Amino acid sequence: MSVTDPAGSVMDRDEVDRALARLGSEHEAIETSLLALQDHAGRRLLEGAELTGVTKERWEATEASIALLWTYFDAYSDALRTAREIRARRRWSSREDLVELTELLRGEPVTVAGSAAATANAPTLAGPGRLSQRFSLAALVERMNELYAAALDVVIAADAVWSALPARIDLLAAELRRTRRLAHSVGVRPGEHPAGDDLERITRALARLREEVISDPLAFWVPARGSSAPGGGRPDTTVYDREARALEEVRREIDAVLGVRRDAEERLIKLRDVLSRAERTLAEARTARGEVLAKIAATEVPVVGGPPIALQEQLALAAEYRRQGQWHRLSPLLDSLEQKAEDELLRARESLTAVTAPLAIRAELRGRLDAYRAKVNRHGLAEDPLLAERYDAARRMLWSAPCDLRVAEQAVLRYQQAVAEALGARVPEQGGPRGGDGRGEP
Repeated sequence: MSVTDPAGSVMDRDEVDRALARLGSEHEAIETSLLALQDHAGRRLLEGAELTGVTKERWEATEASIALLWTYFDAYSDALRTAREIRARRRWSSREDLVELTELLRGEPVTVAGSAAATANAPTLAGPGRLSQRFSLAALVERMNELYAAALDVVIAADAVWSALPARIDLLAAELRRTRRLAHSVGVRPGEHPAGDDLERITRALARLREEVISDPLAFWVPARGSSAPGGGRPDTTVYDREARALEEVRREIDAVLGVRRDAEERLIKLRDVLSRAERTLAEARTARGEVLAKIAATEVPVVGGPPIALQEQLALAAEYRRQGQWHRLSPLLDSLEQKAEDELLRARESLTAVTAPLAIRAELRGRLDAYRAKVNRHGLAEDPLLAERYDAARRMLWSAPCDLRVAEQAVLRYQQAVAEALGARVPEQGGPRGGDGRGEP
């Protein structure tokens, strides 16, 4: 580019001084940034780590970019120093000095070897056939800013992943070790309990995750969409979160087993009590069945089953598990036994109700007969021959053994009808009906 064209593009002294001041400030800022990048903890970690995968590829390119950055910066420094030396020759620069300064400050005074630029895969440089590339100071600053931002993105992203994930993985691994000790204390072991197998799988997954995070941190980085800030994004915690949830589920299972250990004796006592009540109820039903067969004629009485021997055996097994400390086996067994014991008690009560139903019917008929007898006495009809005859017939049937309930019920109904008829005949004398309804109820 010509700086002495007809339009007159030679810079004056004031323009030169302002340009040198601006370039000096840019030089200082760039140098500060490069030194900060050089001392960045993430960069030092990347240099010393055994990298793999995407991080290895990107760091190799980034190292070349950082080397090129320093090459650019040295060339920029040299050009700025030359310009300052020319300006310092005289207090009032000559036209020759101003022409030279204009060429330095507005032209393309910086030449970078093509091999150095190609090493950093610089996209703005010429193809592989170019041996060198010339830059203006402004273009060189822009190029350094691009390279610096790209390198800083890689360094910050890797440092952010290393700062976040390994520490969280270590905390989760510590919780995993505590959970494994608890699991071992209650007999939850791999190959014997699903929770034990889960703990082994989580252990392997966390170890593998930590190794991958350390060697390839950029594989666990999610860039922020539309963000222009250096390192914009966040660590990818998908795998970590999944294993944390899995460990929490296992911990709940272990806590449940620990609860069994804490409450086992009380639950066993309650189980024995429920099964004992079921046995006593069945014994009462068997006794009642014998009484029904002796006292009630022409009726079918359900057979009463025996005591729950299988449940007693399982209860004994539960007690043995408790004695041996096999809490992981005791937990599901107690859950099953508690439900079965309640079912057994309900069955025993239903058996007793079914067996004693004929006795309940006889008791209801006796009560009804006595109620009508009392009503007859209140109305002064106790000496009525028909009522006395039907009452005696019904009473003999209900208080004799064996009692035929069908015949006895008919006798009670005949007595009710006779009472209703006797009371109905006295209605005019009494001034209105008294006693039972049309169904003979007292």
